[in-house]
Amino acid sequence: QLVESGGGLVQPGGSLKLSCTASGVTLTDYNIGWFHQAPGKDREGVSCISMTGAGINYADSVNGRFTVSKEVRENAIYLQMNNLEPEDTAIYYCAADPGPSYVRSQCLLSQFYGSWGQGIQVTVSS
Repeated sequence: QLVESGGGLVQPGGSLKLSCTASGVTLTDYNIGWFHQAPGKDREGVSCISMTGAGINYADSVNGRFTVSKEVRENAIYLQMNNLEPEDTAIYYCAADPGPSYVRSQCLLSQFYGSWGQGIQVTVSS
């Protein structure tokens, strides 16, 4: 089971770092995606990282502001979110795809992921 943490309330321009962890599963054996869903909107891909870490992709809306990374020793995937905007307000989810392949054009699409965390709220407001 995937578990997200690190969400909360932050002012515009601020930063948050989300973590995705799991027990009994080695996350670095999976392609991992980060998604968000704002009220009344569909779930959208935010970022993704391949199991090797060599493949990374970002949605245009967050490119240059968000950074995805993995830490093998901690069995965790991180999403560093900088210069946050009110439009980033949403529930954020991490999801796992066992692969074995990583396709950059597909990794931001939710239908390729089979395991999901419960989500965590991120609110950007003054």
